[in-house]
Amino acid sequence: MQVEEESMKPVLNRLRRAQGQLAAVIAMVESGRDCKDVVTQLAAVSKALDRAGFKIVASGMRQCLADDSDTPPMTQEELEKLFLTLA
Repeated sequence: MQVEEESMKPVLNRLRRAQGQLAAVIAMVESGRDCKDVVTQLAAVSKALDRAGFKIVASGMRQCLADDSDTPPMTQEELEKLFLTLA
């Protein structure tokens, strides 16, 4: 399954934001910041990554429903497995 180009921009934006947040978390740990602050920021990174993953899976589902290419569409089981990997 390939993600449509139009869906990639928001996904890449989310991933870049998560990358920046993760760099901030690393800096926080290195500087000995309070555990509560670190965990809060780490949760934000996790949420950003989850949202990017769901966006990719949702785009794939949309493509499977409208796909006219020679590539066989993903089965329901394959799509369910993708969702469960994010759970």
